Amino acid sequence: MQQEQIWDAETARGYDTPGSGMFAPEVLGPTVERLAQLAGGGAALEFAIGTGRVAVPLAERGVPVTGIELSPPMVEQLRTKVDEATIPVVIGDMATTVVPGEHTLVYLVYNTISNLLTQAEQVECFRNAARHLVPGGRFVVELWVPELRKLPPGQTATVWHSETGYIGLDTYDVLRQRVVSHHFRFDETRQARLSRSPHRYVWPAELDLMAQLAGFELEARDADWAGAEFTAESRSHVSVYRIPQTR
Repeated sequence: MQQEQIWDAETARGYDTPGSGMFAPEVLGPTVERLAQLAGGGAALEFAIGTGRVAVPLAERGVPVTGIELSPPMVEQLRTKVDEATIPVVIGDMATTVVPGEHTLVYLVYNTISNLLTQAEQVECFRNAARHLVPGGRFVVELWVPELRKLPPGQTATVWHSETGYIGLDTYDVLRQRVVSHHFRFDETRQARLSRSPHRYVWPAELDLMAQLAGFELEARDADWAGAEFTAESRSHVSVYRIPQTR
């Protein structure tokens, strides 16, 4: 399944969950606060801006934000919140699309770099971030840690989330470093609705090497946006890479 098929009009209409999930204040608040600090008074560029979950409140904080987005339906949903003058968006992929202007911050949230399904594309994403940044600028990546330790011999799937009405399950292809996320939503009836998305998972060490290839240095890695310590038990990380002042 191609990314354009996944992020279609139906997905865009149901993407926002105001006040809950990844739109919950306790999730979104620390994200916006950290990014505003890292922008350092300059302009920000969001790769895969989507419906503006992060960009809209970040712009409300006074940070100029531009976006790159592959899906026109997601941008249409964004336009119900802000106009083009407030948050400009260029349609294209985050590995190659270039927007004008100088930026002190480029960021990728909610595991989106894994939507690029090859290592080469992911490396190009880092290089694209670098070409948009001024010296000293930062590239921030939020990404989950692959849960391969949960896979006993002969098993290829893990349940990563389970709650009333929802089960999230990942199936792994460890040979190709691929994972497919399956989202099962159901109610009291016998019927369930399934949506799926393919990803290429990346270890933190591999991500650091991609950054080096693009000219970045690792500045910080935390377990979340609030700055919790990253440990071997952390399920995700927020990694901050920086372009040296002189290059």
